[in-house]
Amino acid sequence: MPAADPHPDFAAAELQGLFAPFETHDHVLIALSGGPDSTALLLLAQDWLMARGEGPLLSAATVDHGLRPAARVEAEAAGAVCARLGVPHAILDWVGDKPKSGIQEAARIARYDLLLAHARAVGAGALAVAHTLDDQAETILFRLACGSGPAGLAGMRPSSVRAGVTLLRPLLEVPKARLVGHLDARGIAYARDPSNLDPRHARPRLRAAAPLLAAEGLTPARLALLGRRLARAEAALSAAAVEAAARCLLERTVFRLRLDAHSLFAEPDEISLRVLVDALSAFALEKEVELAKAERLHGLMAAAVRVGEGRSGTLAGALARMDKGVLSITSAPPRGKKAALIAANSTR
Repeated sequence: MPAADPHPDFAAAELQGLFAPFETHDHVLIALSGGPDSTALLLLAQDWLMARGEGPLLSAATVDHGLRPAARVEAEAAGAVCARLGVPHAILDWVGDKPKSGIQEAARIARYDLLLAHARAVGAGALAVAHTLDDQAETILFRLACGSGPAGLAGMRPSSVRAGVTLLRPLLEVPKARLVGHLDARGIAYARDPSNLDPRHARPRLRAAAPLLAAEGLTPARLALLGRRLARAEAALSAAAVEAAARCLLERTVFRLRLDAHSLFAEPDEISLRVLVDALSAFALEKEVELAKAERLHGLMAAAVRVGEGRSGTLAGALARMDKGVLSITSAPPRGKKAALIAANSTR
């Protein structure tokens, strides 16, 4: 008779459901901070692999941002856990000057850059991160506070591709408390990052407000459900926008895009807005197209086509020009010092 499962809170069938996306990869790198979520991810992935008897190579990496003296000790402790499991482990250092403001966001970007570069270096086609149901709810609240539209409020995706590496979030529907309970039941130690409770940053403040929001019905589970519903709506709206763009297209080259404005603005506002944002993004030179600014430009262009007026506007380094019922999108000409420099160079 086979031995009883020593960790019945995550039975083999559930583990198979959580880690099935790993099966399409030969090597999966696990982002291991040493905290409870990522430690649980490592152990559960190893449990799944042992139960199957075959599967991808698992390795792990820990980023030391160099921001806390204890971080190195925590990274080495994470490596010790990997050594006991027979999982290859690397510590990745964030070197160079650190910003004086926005340090959490800068650290997050650096963490992904280092992990993705390491994944490519070791031949891992996937990077697994330990975002939980609570993280999903927090992300949706954070994006709501920042004014995100449906795409942002859909939250994090279980799977996506970044810099040529598949990003996997197998624990996205698992509550954090369940992972902590699992580790405690197994007697596994883990680190706690004090910056996660620092009220100077937005996410810790949202984390502190979570119990109050849950008491009013905004539980992590309900927020995550909202995200899934919006993801479903987002997929349908995106498909509709692609079809609308094809119907309205007059010309597309590497230099410009021309659309039938009458047909475009006869579409529902959400669809024509998405077509406009996609067109601007294709020719933007400066940064990501901001939704609120795109909404204002969309309103101006829709009004112009209704009354037969010409109008133009720039956004994120892209130029939108309405003329005789045709909306043209190009890259905007340089301005200010950059334009003067180009003009000076052209006379030499």
